[in-house]
Amino acid sequence: MQTSPPLRKKKDEEDEEEIKVFDGNASKKRRQYRVIALPKAAKYDQILAAALRTFHISDDASNYYISDAYRQNDYEEPLPQENTLRAIEHPSGRRPAIFIRFREKNPYKGKIRVYPGILKTVCRSKLIEVTSTTTSREVISLGLKEFGIQCTEPDKFSLVEVILQHEVSERALDSKECPLQVLQQQRLESLRNHRLTRFYVQHRDDPHGPSVCIFVGNLPLSLSQLQYERILMDMIRDKKLKWSKVDVIYYEYGSMVLQYNDSETALQAFKVFQQSSFDDKQIVVLLLPNIQVSIIPPHVRPLLCFVNVKSGGQQGLELITSFRKLLNPHQVFDLQYGGPLPGLYVFRLMPNYRIIVCGGDGTVGWVLSCLDNVGQDGVCQSPAMAVVPLGTGNDLARVLRWGSGYVGNEEPLNLLRDLIEADEIKLDRWTVVFHPDEKEPEEVARRAGIDVNNATSEDSTQMFVMNNYFGIGVDADLCLDFHMAREENPDKFSSRMHNKGVYFKLGLKNFIKKNNLYREFHRDVTLEVDGKRIDLPSAVQGLIILNILSWGSGANAWGQEKDDHFAKPTHYDGMLEVVGVTGVLHMAHIQSGIRSGLRLAQGGHIRIRMNSELPVQVDGEPWLQPPAEVTVLRSALKATMLRKSKSKMKRRSTESALPSGSQQTPRAPGAGQQSPDPDDDSDS
Repeated sequence: MQTSPPLRKKKDEEDEEEIKVFDGNASKKRRQYRVIALPKAAKYDQILAAALRTFHISDDASNYYISDAYRQNDYEEPLPQENTLRAIEHPSGRRPAIFIRFREKNPYKGKIRVYPGILKTVCRSKLIEVTSTTTSREVISLGLKEFGIQCTEPDKFSLVEVILQHEVSERALDSKECPLQVLQQQRLESLRNHRLTRFYVQHRDDPHGPSVCIFVGNLPLSLSQLQYERILMDMIRDKKLKWSKVDVIYYEYGSMVLQYNDSETALQAFKVFQQSSFDDKQIVVLLLPNIQVSIIPPHVRPLLCFVNVKSGGQQGLELITSFRKLLNPHQVFDLQYGGPLPGLYVFRLMPNYRIIVCGGDGTVGWVLSCLDNVGQDGVCQSPAMAVVPLGTGNDLARVLRWGSGYVGNEEPLNLLRDLIEADEIKLDRWTVVFHPDEKEPEEVARRAGIDVNNATSEDSTQMFVMNNYFGIGVDADLCLDFHMAREENPDKFSSRMHNKGVYFKLGLKNFIKKNNLYREFHRDVTLEVDGKRIDLPSAVQGLIILNILSWGSGANAWGQEKDDHFAKPTHYDGMLEVVGVTGVLHMAHIQSGIRSGLRLAQGGHIRIRMNSELPVQVDGEPWLQPPAEVTVLRSALKATMLRKSKSKMKRRSTESALPSGSQQTPRAPGAGQQSPDPDDDSDS
């Protein structure tokens, strides 16, 4: 007799045990734990493997053991190998809890990895043997010798402990501190922090000079320098903490960089700003690293890494941790702290560098927009940019061959290798200008947040830079519904699959309720391409103007090549493609590959007349637009993008992953079938 599904599920739940896992004493004090669920018959090795996996610890399991977090003994013993779950205490009303502990094979002797901090050496890092009594001064002497640096005065250097968390934290060890003891204590407090820790040998006196720069953001937009300085002085109050000079102001972002000539004063001011707010908004403040360009060899192109940790669920958080381990942590910037501006400022004097953006198409547009505004102040005005796709649609990443979405199955080191071998290409960019009708200036001004008493027809003109596509009508309507749903419940939109599910449901809802809403679209909108009037078919309910051949999460709305009068499109040919869609069902067919859009025109200068209020979207940012004249023209702004090499794509699809910690070249796991490349040029 078979058990019914509800009874089987209940039986499975009864046969499972939920266990809280702490990675150290500090997490237990803060009551921060992760939960694993295991069969009650689970063996010791299974419990240990699940506990390590939940903290993303992938090295040899024999280096760790588990112990009871609730058992109060003078000596903490590992749990027994047999009947492990029975040996764990089960406090009344609470789940059992365990510690993951590092197995100290010899508590009096070990090795620490030391990195050179801005030292003239070709060495990346060295493993140094130490004992429990080896001081940081002795480690400095050993490290300098290993790095090939002759020095008779180790006191001119310091050993700095760097923890690569959300914000990189540093601490210089006292000359008599013992690094091995520091590591052992850290393992007890938090294994996760231990794995994010590095030791650097660097000069006590900053080789860049005494000046320190502080980034201050989240201030009101477009004030004068005097107004900004008054706001900041009200925060610090003490004139002794005033900056030496204001180095730069980003007026339209409400951000600025302050320069201090004394590091102690800068640190005190930094701590004050950290506790400050303005108009009930917390001030964003960062201590900025200072790159010494002169010590970077001419053939080296440093990498500036931006990560949107809110994209892709937990993948953004995991990527920023991985990249901070693989690169200098000061090359990696978390976009939730000040956006792209701090990183672009730090790299402003770099003559040649590349950027990698981990996020969705919106994140890429954000970085490009900041480059447009501040790039002219940098030595390298158009650095080449690669994309790790963490968003929902990732259309730009698709045409650049970086994939439909990063799911964590590729080693970050492989991403960096692919970036080195990627091809530089140009991306056309376009300016979309909205000239609202003069008869409705107050309505337009109200939507734009402009004071209607001071508004003029010129004030209501809006300009946007387009990288991917621009939509009017039914396409933008669906995009607007999705945008509003996400604004209402932003926390629910952290999963790519969830986002696509919501998009599908909204499309179904629109098909039922709004199927005939845009049946007069061909009368409400007139289209002119390169000075020629284009008649819209009566069935058309929306227009999509394409700069790239990927729309709506990878669909090719323009369609496959066929024998017609249109040229083969690319994203760097100075041309836009205009397609029509006849409704939600047509859009669904395009996304499923059954049909393509209606090819209407191809050209480099587009004018559209909107006779009624219609939804519009530029690169996925939607709104309701009152009647207006719309002009799309090629922008003077350029972007240099990195397109993944085709040979790397083929190799990745056939290779399997190597074990972590291997000294061989890591390989990515098979990615399955690649979607067809809509922008494949055989001669590129």
